[in-house]
Amino acid sequence: MTQNDQIEKTTNRLFHHTQKLMGNRFSISIEHHSENEAQDLISKAIAEVQRIETVFTTFSDTSVTNAINRNAGIEPVTAPTEFIQLVIRANRISELTQGAFDLSYGSIDKRLWNFDTHMNSLPDQATAAAMVKLLYYRNIITDPINETVILKEKGMRIGFGGIAKGYAADRAKQLLVSQGVRCGLVNAAGDLTAWGTRANGKRWTIGIAAPEQSKHPFSSLDITDMAIATSGDYEKFATINGKKYAHTIDPKTGFPVSGIKSVTIICPFAELADAMATPVMVMGVQKGLAMVNQMKGMHCIIIDENDRLFTSSKINIKRP
Repeated sequence: MTQNDQIEKTTNRLFHHTQKLMGNRFSISIEHHSENEAQDLISKAIAEVQRIETVFTTFSDTSVTNAINRNAGIEPVTAPTEFIQLVIRANRISELTQGAFDLSYGSIDKRLWNFDTHMNSLPDQATAAAMVKLLYYRNIITDPINETVILKEKGMRIGFGGIAKGYAADRAKQLLVSQGVRCGLVNAAGDLTAWGTRANGKRWTIGIAAPEQSKHPFSSLDITDMAIATSGDYEKFATINGKKYAHTIDPKTGFPVSGIKSVTIICPFAELADAMATPVMVMGVQKGLAMVNQMKGMHCIIIDENDRLFTSSKINIKRP
């Protein structure tokens, strides 16, 4: 360790900012020697997340996503390179998960499943079946040469709710690292990425949320240069006739999955962790773990509906 490194470790302090971005709570923490510089760096990271939101959101008529949705089955829409590349990566995950992850989940109308306190009856099966016909990632056609995207069928819609927060966290991290931030954490509503070693010489300690008690972790991990994302049935759900229906929809049926309370994915990139958590819930414990065990650098923690704990082969998590 150089003398400069020793000085840095003793003078750096932790600076933190939390703000609502992309409709979610984002927290950015970095270690730095100057409060003014730290706040300026965090502001730059926030601006990057806001920029990403304007491109990928479905809540703005002027977004690229909505332009593509409006022109479904009509004509290709010009899109930025980063948009096209994220769609391509998302479709690769769809291939890997046999369609359990699918950007075209946006074709499921919110009138079918809105998961709010006003939902008191199950949707019609025929309606669900009709909407599921529009869910097919291979009908999302990208043309990297001409920089266009088209949805093959009229009525199709894409949405980035299952991958955009992780992508934004990764981009915010990349910006901070490029500005010289050696140690930090970006938490995008539970999809987080951490890097570097703390001034006290330790790695970042991350709590793993307990199902139905998201503010009370059942375990923790010490990580650096890794990302974590958790998907759970406690996040958003509706209770109908005494039964809980979670917000994770099976693209094959149009109805919520069951059997798993939460899935936590640990891997080098928040984008991938974010995208993989939901399909593991859809695939189920055995198929989900079998897939994760074949992926280099990826780990998984699953809690099923009976509160049983399952982990991928290269991780050993125990409850306290």
